[in-house]
Amino acid sequence: MPLSLDTTARLLITCPDKPGIIAAVTNFLYSHNVNITVFDQHSSEPEHGLFFARLEFQIPSLDVSQTALEQSFANVIARPFQMDWRITYAREKKRMAVLVSRHDHCLLELLWRWSRGELHCDMAMVVSNHPDLQKAVEGFGVPFHHLPVTPENKDEAEARMSELLAGHVDLLVLARYMQILSGEFVAPFSERIINIHHSFLPAFAGADPYRQAYEKGVKIIGATAHYVTAELDQGPIIEQGTARVSHRHNVEDLKDLGRDLERQVLARAVRWHLDDRIIVYGGKTVVF
Repeated sequence: MPLSLDTTARLLITCPDKPGIIAAVTNFLYSHNVNITVFDQHSSEPEHGLFFARLEFQIPSLDVSQTALEQSFANVIARPFQMDWRITYAREKKRMAVLVSRHDHCLLELLWRWSRGELHCDMAMVVSNHPDLQKAVEGFGVPFHHLPVTPENKDEAEARMSELLAGHVDLLVLARYMQILSGEFVAPFSERIINIHHSFLPAFAGADPYRQAYEKGVKIIGATAHYVTAELDQGPIIEQGTARVSHRHNVEDLKDLGRDLERQVLARAVRWHLDDRIIVYGGKTVVF
């Protein structure tokens, strides 16, 4: 029988690697009467590297409040081991918003998975610079906001979008949103914006990557889900997928194959973020 999300807490850790970390963390949690049900860890080097860990533990028998647990962990464990850490509680759903333009395949994949309960979140809204997908979105019972973007009103449109999202969204997903976001817009959402890029980054960054791939005669195409930074298509990569192609495929064939990759890759990356499986460090990610 699967464990209830209502009783599950998650702990993510990054710190300098040295002996005793696992013993200290597990003994601390044991001392507060919780049961560890998942423990994943990774060390970047055999010695003197970085240590990463993700734990899930059950809290029905926790002997202190959640606030007291976190304060005690900070003082007793995190400070001595120089940890970057966070504890989250699965019952507290993250609020997600999606930005989209006219391509609907990634958006509909997310909405379908969310409606089936596969994405554990609250779908706050969908925002688009075109009105085309309003009926489809509202059919899922999700608010839709149309914010046209032109070269003349780009700053105003971003400001309006920031107003809509600020304080209401924990995760922002770009499901083929065909506008470049400014650094000022991105900054408040550090490591909380996921984009799907229709190529196997770092190859073919920027516009029209399938045509770039076709002109290079590639034998593999791909899709990449990554966190968004101020530098276009350079954020930490979360997930990628590929498909084999040949000289028989034209540009439209590549786009058709790519749409399937994009849907799957983006959905996996979003789910991993919602489930607190991703640790970002040094421009890269550890995904447990």
